[in-house]
Amino acid sequence: MALTVALGLHVADEAITDFLPAYNSIVGTIRESYPWIPLPSFTFSAWLTGLVVGVLILLLLSSMVFAGHRVFRPISYFLGVLMMLNSLAHIGISIYLGELAPGALSSPVLFLAALMLIVTTRRVGSSAGSE
Repeated sequence: MALTVALGLHVADEAITDFLPAYNSIVGTIRESYPWIPLPSFTFSAWLTGLVVGVLILLLLSSMVFAGHRVFRPISYFLGVLMMLNSLAHIGISIYLGELAPGALSSPVLFLAALMLIVTTRRVGSSAGSE
């Protein structure tokens, strides 16, 4: 649940700080050098709608994660690592640029929530295995 809230905060942070134009610009540059890499570019409405729907789906699935269903353990680990990498990318880009990159303000919260998901998933998996 904490990761879902943190991800919602991160999406809002990105939307407010003009993340999408920066992302689309980077994708354009990568496509020029490596046209075989299938990176999508987005319109604002498609990007925001997709992220909002994704966050809502995660919110709806949270109860099954709380219940400790085994199928969600690898998914939780994957999502936790993915969100940690996402947050570190925002922080790393900020350090590289010498200024806050779009989405950087919420990245520490996202990182901590992702770490919490990984630790909690491990704890739930360990307690389920000992029963």
